[in-house]
Amino acid sequence: MRGKLKEVAEIRAPEVVEEQRSSDGTIKWAIAVGDQRVETVYIPEDDRATLCVSSQVGCALECKFCSTAQQGFNRNLRVSEIIGQVWRAAKIVGAAKVTGQRPITNVVMMGMGEPLLNLTNVVPAMEIMLDDFGFGLSKRRVTLSTSGVVPALDKLGDMIDVALAISLHAPNDTIRDEIVPINKKYNIETFLGAVRRYLEKSNANQGRRDD
Repeated sequence: MRGKLKEVAEIRAPEVVEEQRSSDGTIKWAIAVGDQRVETVYIPEDDRATLCVSSQVGCALECKFCSTAQQGFNRNLRVSEIIGQVWRAAKIVGAAKVTGQRPITNVVMMGMGEPLLNLTNVVPAMEIMLDDFGFGLSKRRVTLSTSGVVPALDKLGDMIDVALAISLHAPNDTIRDEIVPINKKYNIETFLGAVRRYLEKSNANQGRRDD
């Protein structure tokens, strides 16, 4: 089996090429994906530790306030590159002997990229996060954040059940059109309609508080 795996697969740990640590325990890693980098952030709190994971190299949505948007869109991350961020972070945190570094309890797909524009890879990666043979996280503790790709959000509800976060950034369409350009295609009303449809199918979000 090992010989066959060597022939057909590459098994190696994702490489951390840069690490920044804050006094509050937050850690930001730049992780190599081929000849490029994505960011992964570990955020410890009193009762949890959240990992913010990237889904794309760059982003195509061009939100005015987002530094990732300035890079433009390069490519989607593969399943291995998404789940590799979780694996590498868990190894680093697990090996650390620093007071206050608790194990990862929550994952948010809220890093570089728009997760709904990479469903083919994001959904299988989240399935591994949920699986008992993967990371065994509760579906209430895996969160996908979106700026409002409505057709993909409708598909998501038939593919997986996880917690949902939405990035509005504005109270009305006039402002949101300026800072979140996808709003010109799927306005707030249309976006929230898709959110309601997703919530109707979801158990992960029922009676949800800030888990």
